[in-house]
Amino acid sequence: MLSRRIFRELTESFLLRSEGQAASSCLTPRSGSCSQSQLARSGVRCSSSSSSTRWKSRQGKDFFAREARVQGLKSRAAFKLLELNEKHRLFKPGQTVVDLGFAPGSWSQVAVNRTTPNGRVIGIDLIPAQPPRGVSTIQGNFLSPAIQDEVRAYVRDPDLGRVRRHISSEEQGGLTEEDLDELERGYIDLERQAHLEGVEPETIGQAQNANEQADRPDAKMSLKERDARQGRAVDVVLSDMSEPWDQTAGFYKRSLSDPYFRMMNTSGNAFRDHAGSMDLCMAALTFCFDTLKTGGHFLCKYYQGAEEKAFETKLKRLFAKVHREKPDSSRNESKEAYFVALRRKETPSKEEVFRD
Repeated sequence: MLSRRIFRELTESFLLRSEGQAASSCLTPRSGSCSQSQLARSGVRCSSSSSSTRWKSRQGKDFFAREARVQGLKSRAAFKLLELNEKHRLFKPGQTVVDLGFAPGSWSQVAVNRTTPNGRVIGIDLIPAQPPRGVSTIQGNFLSPAIQDEVRAYVRDPDLGRVRRHISSEEQGGLTEEDLDELERGYIDLERQAHLEGVEPETIGQAQNANEQADRPDAKMSLKERDARQGRAVDVVLSDMSEPWDQTAGFYKRSLSDPYFRMMNTSGNAFRDHAGSMDLCMAALTFCFDTLKTGGHFLCKYYQGAEEKAFETKLKRLFAKVHREKPDSSRNESKEAYFVALRRKETPSKEEVFRD
């Protein structure tokens, strides 16, 4: 009688030999095709769709996609901003940066890294996304006036979105308990109190200086004070937005993430992609006019087409230098390109900039 050990060894060798024969019979040209049972026994997986295979193959061979994974970046798009910043010096420590269409957050990662210490980055996107460490985000449609007002109110308070200073017992000195409580209060508490007192949220953080600056003529004010008076509090505006698809299904869904309302990459229709990107660039430029400091920078993505020249003309009216760029990390087959507008001018009016 065979022992258990010998029987187990014989059984395993037989199973291994059977699986090898099944796999080889499936892979020989004479077999034609493998049955599902043979594939299951041999461990051979069915091939995925051709489009998925091409995408996986392209991502696997893409140098920037591999480097993004190695360096812990959200996507390969981070290298586009790194390249543009290396060339044009967009960021400095302590700046306020607004990232329009920030998801998945690779541009915000770069901005946080380049504006530390004491910088702040605010991201806005329609879809929910986990923000990178150190980034404040607002989920909503940037084209909505309510969302734009919320962003303006946020950036005009210089303390919101920055890392709070920790006070040790030695540093406290003569601070009272009320002072310490004030330092620990969040934006929601400030807004709630302002609402109860009849103060608009937009005036939070500006109430003390508003009355002092109101009586002073512009000629006697510094450039920083004139910018603050007009609500210009942003140093850099980034726009990587794409036009959202029209919703055609799933209207009964009312979940937080709105799964049927997503941002697009490209539609396959060159004119539609170009026209949609120009509308978003125009909305971003309008936001820049209202919030960007004198000397601030603007970077926006667009899809190439007939209207880009007219938009470039508007940029040149508001900024001292305007460049068209296509970074090396942008794929050759892509129609995307970038406007880099440097050093916002102080004096142009809105009518002058946006006239046809």
